[in-house]
Amino acid sequence: MMTDKKLKARDAKRDIGAELLQAVQEIKAGKSARTTRFEPLPDGSVRRTVALADGAIQKQEVLVGPQWQLMALRTQSGLSQSEFARATGVSVRTLQEWEQGRKIPSGAAQSLLKLISRHPELLAELS
Repeated sequence: MMTDKKLKARDAKRDIGAELLQAVQEIKAGKSARTTRFEPLPDGSVRRTVALADGAIQKQEVLVGPQWQLMALRTQSGLSQSEFARATGVSVRTLQEWEQGRKIPSGAAQSLLKLISRHPELLAELS
């Protein structure tokens, strides 16, 4: 464990601006430190896999709950939160509340999301 003194000594040698610039350049070049993939499973759960840039699996877990199903649906669609929210007729904030598990979609919204999960091509028509 690093003490405050060791942390301050380490940070005094860092050029945070240069580190941030390098990170932005890597992102623009399509390089990322890690990627997260969501895969819906037949039982309704979702497998989340976090892989490092070299392809090594950092973490893999099976998640249960409507927010994970929604997140898997949105990420598989390739749409950003704002694009997905626009296509489904909800605000970005509402979508974020759903994805973070703070709120649950209404019955009508759940029906729409179920239709989209079974027929992803509907998103193109809704967008």
